[in-house]
Amino acid sequence: MKRIIPMLAMATLLVALAMHLPVQHAAAQGQPAAAQKGSGDVDPEALEALNKMGTYLRSLKSYQVDAVTTRDEVLDDGQRIQFDSHINLLAKIPDHLRAEINNAQTHRLFFFDGKNFTVYAQRVNFYATVPAPPTIGELADRLDEKFGIEMPLEDLFFWGTSRSNVGEIKSAMNVGPSEVGGVTCEHYAFRQDGLDWQVWIQQGDFPLPRRLVLTTTTDESRPQYSSELTWNLAPSFNEAAFVFDPPKDAQKITIAEAKASK
Repeated sequence: MKRIIPMLAMATLLVALAMHLPVQHAAAQGQPAAAQKGSGDVDPEALEALNKMGTYLRSLKSYQVDAVTTRDEVLDDGQRIQFDSHINLLAKIPDHLRAEINNAQTHRLFFFDGKNFTVYAQRVNFYATVPAPPTIGELADRLDEKFGIEMPLEDLFFWGTSRSNVGEIKSAMNVGPSEVGGVTCEHYAFRQDGLDWQVWIQQGDFPLPRRLVLTTTTDESRPQYSSELTWNLAPSFNEAAFVFDPPKDAQKITIAEAKASK
């Protein structure tokens, strides 16, 4: 998941409002009222919903998230190729994390026990361990800046903090109620420089993000990233879940550092 923070040059989101019909016919066809508006308005209700979601996420002490994601890669000729992934993440805030990423190209497991970070490539039986900073958020930054590794679903650890930079949002709207995986949600759409994005937030006392869609607007191919999230707010685990126990014959290697940009 790319961070929804402009300063970090994230992938962008498409405000897909199903506008296949002329605007004058939208209401008659049952389109949400928000879909009939222009994209330059900032609805305070939408910003408040985003803040409420972030505050709630920061209140959680532990959780497990199962995510099905899709990501577009753009070829040199502009053609978009879509790749699917399955992510399972277990977090104990602020300093323990376990994540598994599985797709056609790779199968990776991440372990963070508050002191060390380990990445394990299961298919080739290689692993690497490095000292880690004290929190998940700091770890996400360290992995990105030093090793060029993206933390799975890392947005979840930045919403509701100063890093979310909601002040960069140029357009915000409430699209209307929707359903994701059988859960009733409110659908919001946002726009900022280089990024259009949507989030479906669960209605009621548990304002969790249930679906996220991003589209890069700086690329004429407009590649997308999307994820659908299933939450467990009472996961069962022990400390061993966050500690890597190398399988037999696993080979320890060194993580190559990313080259500093000039």
